[in-house]
Amino acid sequence: MLKGPYVEDIREKQPVEGLYLVRDKNNGITKTGKPYIALNVSDKTGMIKARVWDNADRLDPAFDQGDVVSLKGFSVLYQGEMQLNIHAISRVAADDADLRDFMPVSAVDPEHCFADIQAHIATIADADLRRLLGLIFDDEHIAAAFKQAPAAKSIHHDCLGGLIEHTLSVTRIIDMLAGHYDMVNRDLVLAGAMLHDIGKIYELSFERGFDYTDEGRLIGHIVLGMELISDRISLIDGFPPQKAMLVKHMILSHHGQLEFGSPKRPKIPEALLLSYADDLDAKMADFTQFIAKEKRPESNWTGYHRLFNRYLYTGALADGPESGTENGDGPQDV
Repeated sequence: MLKGPYVEDIREKQPVEGLYLVRDKNNGITKTGKPYIALNVSDKTGMIKARVWDNADRLDPAFDQGDVVSLKGFSVLYQGEMQLNIHAISRVAADDADLRDFMPVSAVDPEHCFADIQAHIATIADADLRRLLGLIFDDEHIAAAFKQAPAAKSIHHDCLGGLIEHTLSVTRIIDMLAGHYDMVNRDLVLAGAMLHDIGKIYELSFERGFDYTDEGRLIGHIVLGMELISDRISLIDGFPPQKAMLVKHMILSHHGQLEFGSPKRPKIPEALLLSYADDLDAKMADFTQFIAKEKRPESNWTGYHRLFNRYLYTGALADGPESGTENGDGPQDV
């Protein structure tokens, strides 16, 4: 069966016919009492919102979340976001589709990322922390999941390999910043950077789209990660209790604020640095991905970004003397 247009190539007011993976599916009722289906569909180039407005009752049994489907529809721009209005949809037999063609994949090589993670571990002087990291990342089952898992179901690094891409990026940020602050223990915060999201290999499923596991919904990656770390620490004779406590605190506080899901707020410099580096990398990824997805020749602006509550500028920075005086210090508009 023909794939049809990729998500990244879909433009406004375009007939769309092709194969896509159903990432999410939810049933709803309009204000007039008419049933509809809200879904997100994807391929390896990205994800797009879709709606079934007509014949929702009839089409609902034809597919489920996690199915690869054949659909027909029309693209529209709604509230600044591209959306498909679907009028025909049905599941495709599993043998007729390779799921990796329909799930976004990180642009970076997970094997190269993993080698870089191992190289950072080798720079840690603290033998206890280096042993802890080895017990986790040398486990072949953990390593395999770590290389494949997304960092989130949606928003940032929501792709195969997204978790290791995000983890390495946070680790590199921490490695750059740790030396700037005399009060920061580099070994401790670097270990926290590499371990902060390890629980996501249990929180998220990524075999047929991205979704939460039962453990993910009931417990969450912060606690799951801390349980894994606690288990490995128990295998290391003589691991100092205070050091174990500080490692666990970084995991428990890395979301920064209670309202963001952190059981604890950062109370040591290493935890504070980690929480900001994690937040920065997630926001930069979401920011730049949205600009790349929305960039179009007819405008220098994206549609409205709900998370950031603003439109984002996509125009390139002008180069050369035309953009100001020769030394670049010319007057600017306020």
